[in-house]
Amino acid sequence: MGLTSGKKLGPYEIVSPLGAGGMGEVYRARDTRLDRTVAVKILPSHLSENPEARQRFDREARAISSLSHPNICHFYDVGQQDGTSYIVMEYLEGETLGERLRKGGLPLDQVLRVGAEICEGLEKAHRSGVVHRDLKPANIMLTKSGVKLLDFGLAKPTIAVGAGSAPASLSTMSQPLTVEGTIVGTFQYMAPEQLEGKDADVRSDIFALGAVLYEMITGTRAFEGKTTASTIAAILASEPKPISSMQPMTPPTLDRVVVTALAKDPDERFQTVHDLKVQLKWIAETAPPTAPRTVRPFRERWAWISVVVFPVGARRTVSVRANTPLTDLIRSEFAAFTTIDGMPTVPASSRIGLGAKWKNSEGAR
Repeated sequence: MGLTSGKKLGPYEIVSPLGAGGMGEVYRARDTRLDRTVAVKILPSHLSENPEARQRFDREARAISSLSHPNICHFYDVGQQDGTSYIVMEYLEGETLGERLRKGGLPLDQVLRVGAEICEGLEKAHRSGVVHRDLKPANIMLTKSGVKLLDFGLAKPTIAVGAGSAPASLSTMSQPLTVEGTIVGTFQYMAPEQLEGKDADVRSDIFALGAVLYEMITGTRAFEGKTTASTIAAILASEPKPISSMQPMTPPTLDRVVVTALAKDPDERFQTVHDLKVQLKWIAETAPPTAPRTVRPFRERWAWISVVVFPVGARRTVSVRANTPLTDLIRSEFAAFTTIDGMPTVPASSRIGLGAKWKNSEGAR
């Protein structure tokens, strides 16, 4: 990290480093004019003379300056001092999704909420004529106020459905950032067309979002390999392990949403992030509450039921024992015999009384 505490860039006084990546260093700073904490991103000195790096840095400033949305990190200012280019952004407290995923996957309700908020931010970008092109857990911030999308350094202009023309502030982004056929981005989350060096559009971001959703649900990446080449090959030609085989309680509809987002052919994916968002919100409204991850001790359970099943029309014997005395008789109508996760349920039309002692009932109601 090149800047020390107390260094000033215009009216911004550096306080402490926050992090660094291949294309930038980020510092916590104080805006001396407004007495507020901000985040300052600079182009490292070893890249300041690199035309492509400078263009990418300028591109990020122009991209985020055109986007004002609760789920996108706010842009405040841009400047240059003593050969150092800098961008001033909203200071965020929280952790990145990448940091959170080191602890494992997220509960279903959080997957759906975070996924929908990512969609909200992406939808704003797409409708403003911007494709992110580097959506990944490290570029998604989890804060108390919700999700914030970060790092639009690889963003490119596009015309999304219903978006009209791109904003004037994006006009200088129309020049290619890299030569045709060059791969830019984080390859583990890149769409097949990006890996093949083709132009990316909004559906490329949707593929990346599918990979992020998969990781949030399962705690593992959708595409992994022992080498970069094998990982890229998996993205181009292989399907990820079914979510249901890793998280059996995941709603099948959510599994299908992720599979659709991860389709190899862009035409087979959701065509807009809005459509994906609608599906996530529908699942959130209809999915049962997330099951508890721990099982209560046996002594705390109300009762256990043993069932003996005979052919239709024959007598049935049902034995019920209650570990905890119940003052009232409870009668339940059970659905037709089936199995749920390998555990049998009671045949249809069986009525069972739960009491403080053993009880047997045979045959008729």
